[in-house]
Amino acid sequence: MNHARAEGLTARERLASIGWIPGRSEYFRHLPPPGMEVWLGDGGEMSAADPLAKESVDAGWVLEPLGTARQGLVEAQWLDAADATQRSRLFAGIAAPGDSDADRFAWAHQAMCRRGLRLRIGGGAKAGTDGGPGETVSLVLRRQAQAALEAPTLVIDVLPGMHCVLLETHERGASMEAVVQNLDVHITLGAGASLQHLRVATPGRDDRLVHRVHARLGRGARYDQALIASGSNYHLQRTELDLHAAQGSARTGGALFAAGTALEQQVEVLHRGADTTSDVEALVLASGKARGVVNAYSRIAAGADEASVRQRLSGIPTDGQPRLVLRPHLEINHDKVQAVHGATWGALPEDALFYARQRGLSESSARALIIQGLLTALLERSLGDPVALETLGVHALLGTAVARYLAAGKELSHA
Repeated sequence: MNHARAEGLTARERLASIGWIPGRSEYFRHLPPPGMEVWLGDGGEMSAADPLAKESVDAGWVLEPLGTARQGLVEAQWLDAADATQRSRLFAGIAAPGDSDADRFAWAHQAMCRRGLRLRIGGGAKAGTDGGPGETVSLVLRRQAQAALEAPTLVIDVLPGMHCVLLETHERGASMEAVVQNLDVHITLGAGASLQHLRVATPGRDDRLVHRVHARLGRGARYDQALIASGSNYHLQRTELDLHAAQGSARTGGALFAAGTALEQQVEVLHRGADTTSDVEALVLASGKARGVVNAYSRIAAGADEASVRQRLSGIPTDGQPRLVLRPHLEINHDKVQAVHGATWGALPEDALFYARQRGLSESSARALIIQGLLTALLERSLGDPVALETLGVHALLGTAVARYLAAGKELSHA
């Protein structure tokens, strides 16, 4: 037995010993995930006949430049996690999972991971270690699902002083049956580095997805994430932000759609460094009998002087009788901090609908216009730069997601 397979079996054994996510779990009680057998398959060892073994060398990842501007240095490695040497390179610098409820997904991922992609952004002459301005890299990273059950890995290292703009999309072929996907993304930002990260995950209705993003920020680093996600049979988007060094800054904005489906976003922020800032915002739209949950948890550790935290969660039921749960949460262990949180839910603004109809728009067109306006403003705040919205093509991507959501809602109401 090779070392890579031994690690996979060890992960299975660890998961079996600690058990799956308990029903009393505080994080998952509003939208319990499927059992561990869904994420591990039948529990048999990998064989040549296993569909996971048919993944291509690039494991479905397609990397392209974004725009025509001159790019900084990018090193990409497509790695085979079934090979011991390549597996070590793929997971180098990544800590082993713990025993938290969310870490159950991490153990399942380690047991099933077969391929991954590692990106190293920077290393050119202009990228320094003093946190000064370096080159800019703009990339598109597209992933096509490769199998009915998969656990891909993405590792991104942004070197000190570098600035990266990244569009990451996830899709599957229309002819594929339901997909079960357990994705881990690990991001490390060096001192003074920044990443503007747009993530788009719009699975099929019967798919079950878990995407976990871990970002660790160096001194003066900045991470801005904008998320466009739609619901499915089960869909969890979880982001963990570690602000361990001074002057780190992180923002997340979620544009979430659930039309008769299930969708949960979890954002967990740990402030350990002084003068750190985090801003978590989400708007979930739901229709039919959808279940939409947003969990935001920010912890300010002792000694994190002048840390600043903001949470703003919103929900709008547009039709039917969806269930929306909005949970902002703060844990403050230091005095010299600023913290604000809140949650609101309600209907689309009637006055805006009225004025849009007065200008000759149909009701459906007026709804789409207002929803897109609300979400565009949210994503602009999360990316912190209107120019980034244009670079990443946010307006077109958001317009497609809004149209799909409203069409699905109309089908539900007719049914």
